[in-house]
Amino acid sequence: MKPSLTSIVLIDDHEMVRRGLRALLHLEPDMTIVAEAGTVADGVAAVERLAPHMVLLDVKLPDASLTEACRRLLALAPKLRILVLTSYAEDSTVMAAVQNGAHGYVLKDIRTDELLRAIRTVASGQGYLDPRVTQQALRWIRTSSHLGVTSHGTSRLSPQERLILPLLAEGKTNKEIAVQLRLSDKTVKNYLANIFDKLHVKRRTEAVAWFMKEAQVPGGARSQSF
Repeated sequence: MKPSLTSIVLIDDHEMVRRGLRALLHLEPDMTIVAEAGTVADGVAAVERLAPHMVLLDVKLPDASLTEACRRLLALAPKLRILVLTSYAEDSTVMAAVQNGAHGYVLKDIRTDELLRAIRTVASGQGYLDPRVTQQALRWIRTSSHLGVTSHGTSRLSPQERLILPLLAEGKTNKEIAVQLRLSDKTVKNYLANIFDKLHVKRRTEAVAWFMKEAQVPGGARSQSF
């Protein structure tokens, strides 16, 4: 029995990047690239014409910001899965991406096996963040108890929920979180449901965006417009 195919549109203005991704994904039996585009306009047209499962999207495109790209794509195809593939690792950029609907965010120098894992994770309906892009936020949140900044933020979560949220931000699956914290998969699922309810969010990526916003050091770098 053949695996179900994840149809993908590549949107990146660098031909060499598209060529490399095409060569890589061509080897995977469960993935197929149905179109490539160098602009947001061409990418939106391809999505409208072909109705793919997923888009691999660059941050810096010549005709629109990433925020606009995500909004246009999701307005056209609300069930479309978006994985951002970029060289920009700033936490503020990642947070802005997920707040505007991206379901995953990885850096272009990611290992091949990790990129394939990210694609499959996002295609399956989960969120995925390259662990490297959240390290500053993770370091800060883990020391926030001595900085007195949890009174209005993570204090609404239980101690176990506060342990789970950074692992979620690292892109770990429920099973990986369960193994690390020595919990059952069902218990992790219940904790995540409680976290979503307390944070008034519906998706993993929205919970991660909340976490990263809380984790930004006061007085730190301003968010980038992208």
